[in-house]
Amino acid sequence: MKIVVWGLVLLLVVIHQDVWNWNNDRLVLGFLPITLAFHAGISIGAGIAWFLAINFAWPEGLDDDPDTAASQEGGAA
Repeated sequence: MKIVVWGLVLLLVVIHQDVWNWNNDRLVLGFLPITLAFHAGISIGAGIAWFLAINFAWPEGLDDDPDTAASQEGGAA
């Protein structure tokens, strides 16, 4: 799953370079410029990618509190 998450992040980096929309003056839903709608979609995609990264690719024990771990092992902090 880590490869999928890294692939999504790489895809987001590549499609974020939206030079093809710079001179496009179309409106989405009649009021939203296409470039702004595109970046809103990128932001939603980034949120989904990071949600997947946290749930499936986050290293185990990285966010453990060292004081709590030491007290559970019987060591003094």
